[in-house]
Amino acid sequence: MYSVNVPVPGRVRTLANDLYPELVGFDAVREDHSCLLKRLGDADHVHQLQHRAHRALEGAPAVEARITGIDYFEDPPLGSAPVVYLVVESPGLETIHRNLTDHFDAVSGLEGGDYVPHVTLARGGDLEAARRLADRDVDPITWTVSELEFWDGTYRLPVSRVSLPA
Repeated sequence: MYSVNVPVPGRVRTLANDLYPELVGFDAVREDHSCLLKRLGDADHVHQLQHRAHRALEGAPAVEARITGIDYFEDPPLGSAPVVYLVVESPGLETIHRNLTDHFDAVSGLEGGDYVPHVTLARGGDLEAARRLADRDVDPITWTVSELEFWDGTYRLPVSRVSLPA
């Protein structure tokens, strides 16, 4: 599965690492952190998929994003629950996401109107632990999203990047 992801600055990765001791009780703790912007699907020819995505991103500006807290999905449409995440507020990313869903089908329950920008920290495990984490205050982190990554989910690696404005 290929996707377009938002790389996060070191300050966000540092926050996630600082929270690690409170996440070890979950079934899976993320070690690599980014914000999924849009799933693109599978492709026989990744270059064609990238080309379509580049065309969909034409004119997309650099946007502001802000980590504002911790929350969780109690019953996510895919995978184990709960999913604990850092909340990302960014009207600009939401606009880019909507534009991408005009060019690539939205995944039901996850994208389109259901899209919630976030940075996953951990999943599976105790719901009460997720609630405790969501009650925790974090200092906001604001940054400018000036590039996006094309992500290969099979190998869990970025394939290429596109600068914003595109």
